[in-house]
Amino acid sequence: QVQLVESGGGLVQAGGSLRLSCAASGRTFTSYTMGWFRQAPGKEREFVAVINWTDGTTYVSDSVKGRFTISRDNAKNTAYLQMNSLKLEDTAIYYCAARAYGGSWPPVYGYVYSYWGQGTQVTVSS
Repeated sequence: QVQLVESGGGLVQAGGSLRLSCAASGRTFTSYTMGWFRQAPGKEREFVAVINWTDGTTYVSDSVKGRFTISRDNAKNTAYLQMNSLKLEDTAIYYCAARAYGGSWPPVYGYVYSYWGQGTQVTVSS
């Protein structure tokens, strides 16, 4: 079993930055993939970014490319989502998710992930 806990959300002005964290526990993470998704009110869940825990390969969606960066700290079993140049449309609940390594790359669909965190709210104001 894997437990994921997100943190770092909050209220920020447009153009500002936030860094989200996703702390994983319960199993070793050497063979997992960690993804970030978000869901805005009234909208479907959207893929944001993903990182291969083993070799650090990353992939980010076009909507956040150049502004968001995903990374991980192996020693802390923690993944990060650095969000810069935030826009109003980035307002959403952000979730981290984990899946066992394997399958197609990049894993952009939520249904391929087995474990989810509780989410953290990010609100961007004008």
